[in-house]
Amino acid sequence: MPENSRGEQAAEPPAEPGGEDAAGAVATEQQPTRMAPRLLPPYKVLLHNDDVNEFTYVISAIVKLTPLSREEAIHRTLEAHETGITLLMVTHKERAELIQEQFAACSLTVTIEPDEAG
Repeated sequence: MPENSRGEQAAEPPAEPGGEDAAGAVATEQQPTRMAPRLLPPYKVLLHNDDVNEFTYVISAIVKLTPLSREEAIHRTLEAHETGITLLMVTHKERAELIQEQFAACSLTVTIEPDEAG
């Protein structure tokens, strides 16, 4: 090994990727295999009509617990009242389960189901 100015042995520079080191060995750099990200399967979050809660309470809960605007919350509340059920949103399962629990804590009935269209 070559010596530096203080008489110590100098460290050899690392090999360039794809190049040779001082001993003539070819250095290889392995790239980790990257997989394309997978999308989580979509789930529907469905609000059911009930005869207990006031419209304003349901609308407030929707606005508080979902990304829907007040106008959209009003529309969905009326749809649930008239048809018995309405689609609030489509999201991944874990978030759908969380939203379902949050609505249950507000005494509102929300169910989730796989979104076959997704």
